[in-house]
Amino acid sequence: MKSPQLSLTDLAGHAYTDAVCAARAFVTNTPVEHLQAIAGEKVDFAPDWYQRRLDELVDLVGEPICPALSASSAGAATASFRKASGTQAAPLTGFGFTRVGEDGRLYLTSKSEHYHASLGHSFPGYTLIDHARRLGIPNATHNNTRGHITRQLEETLVRLANGIPAADYAGLDRVLASTEPHVLNRVINLETGSLAVEAALKMMLARFYRLDESFPTPPYEGRTPVFLVIGDHAGGNKANYHGTTVLTQIMRDLWPGLGQAMSKRELFVVKPVAINDIADFERTLMAYDRGSAKVAGFFHEIILMNYGGVRLTESYLQQAYALCHAHDVPVIVDEIQSCIWSPEFFMFREYGLQPDFVAIGKGFPGGEYPASRILTTPELDNLNQFGALVTNGQEELASLAYLVTIAFAEANRDGTRKLGETYEHELQSLARRYPTIVDRIEGRRHLAAIFFHSVDTTVRFTKALSAAGIDISAHTYKAECPPAALTKIPLISTPRMVEFLIRKMDDTLRGL
Repeated sequence: MKSPQLSLTDLAGHAYTDAVCAARAFVTNTPVEHLQAIAGEKVDFAPDWYQRRLDELVDLVGEPICPALSASSAGAATASFRKASGTQAAPLTGFGFTRVGEDGRLYLTSKSEHYHASLGHSFPGYTLIDHARRLGIPNATHNNTRGHITRQLEETLVRLANGIPAADYAGLDRVLASTEPHVLNRVINLETGSLAVEAALKMMLARFYRLDESFPTPPYEGRTPVFLVIGDHAGGNKANYHGTTVLTQIMRDLWPGLGQAMSKRELFVVKPVAINDIADFERTLMAYDRGSAKVAGFFHEIILMNYGGVRLTESYLQQAYALCHAHDVPVIVDEIQSCIWSPEFFMFREYGLQPDFVAIGKGFPGGEYPASRILTTPELDNLNQFGALVTNGQEELASLAYLVTIAFAEANRDGTRKLGETYEHELQSLARRYPTIVDRIEGRRHLAAIFFHSVDTTVRFTKALSAAGIDISAHTYKAECPPAALTKIPLISTPRMVEFLIRKMDDTLRGL
């Protein structure tokens, strides 16, 4: 790993940290020189000792390395959460891609703690967040008083989404000022991925329904909004996942009575499109983009992490986008799962796509804070401030976590690509060695899924690896989706860790 060595001043600029130090010095009666030293103290993001210790821990995965917790709280969870809990693996501490469970064993976090700890645990670079706290930089702000760090992050996300080099300030200024279609230069700061996607949904609905009486007549008022989502192999809507708000749950066939009632009254209609089938996409779009109906938006992930890790192909999405652009259909790419794991930060950039909305979260703040964002265009910037308001979305330290993660990821683009391709290649080799057990490998690079021929084999495989201290899960409950084992290794994974994980998988498959 390349290890950036940066201070708060390096990330946020001299003018800002000088102002912070002067303000803090006055209110706390602290010598300003002391505070400036904190602001200027460089942090080694991934020092040599850290990388060495990660590799030293690999061979201890699954082993007891400390006494187990003797008295653990029972909690007060709902029945469903209690049934799903595995408190023996609940964390006592975490370090890099490992976690020590309450049972005292060392676990490998091969799912990045359910897909959001992109830099693992105790990442040294996040020490800059501690420095910010020592300087008294407030975390709590509001939409009207978004701090310098949050505003700087907004510009950084626009830069990355448009592929602008870090030093091209003129290029960034041109994009920020653009009013051209499909140019991503607006950011709304939110708290969770569900709310980010919900904000996009509201902006799509605002072209059919007014937010309140003060808004002008929407361009498609009186027509029925029809939303296209990725369908499952049974022809239903269960392959997509865009959050836990009511309307996005309806999109994946939850609340079926409510969804059917809304569809029957032509208020809100959801239609599935077949996975990687452009002919079906065109038929569906043309069928519902005429007369009293209008296709209001196309929602998709690139890797369907809630449908076995199936990956939508470049050609399919490129053709689908062309059809959507030709028919004035906004597209949201939901990159809550895939953002930051791509060497381009956004997988849509690898595909050469021009979305109207990009939902991001999880990996960008690295599990330090819940912090999502929706990126959009001037054309779809059609709500007032309260249309997508989240009080806590402007947290300064959460934005700083983004900037730290981005700094590390930018420095390690080539390494991320190389290690991810190695991991994917080794998984493909496993599939070829065990063709009677493994159906195929899905996903891309770090976001990888192993598809099996049977549910029983999938369960046995994941149980064996879990017993060996590897955090992996079986995905066996979606309509006609081949059973799969899901992984999402952190960006700080090392070649030795990947070699260990592949070896354990190989041993397990041989035993099956």
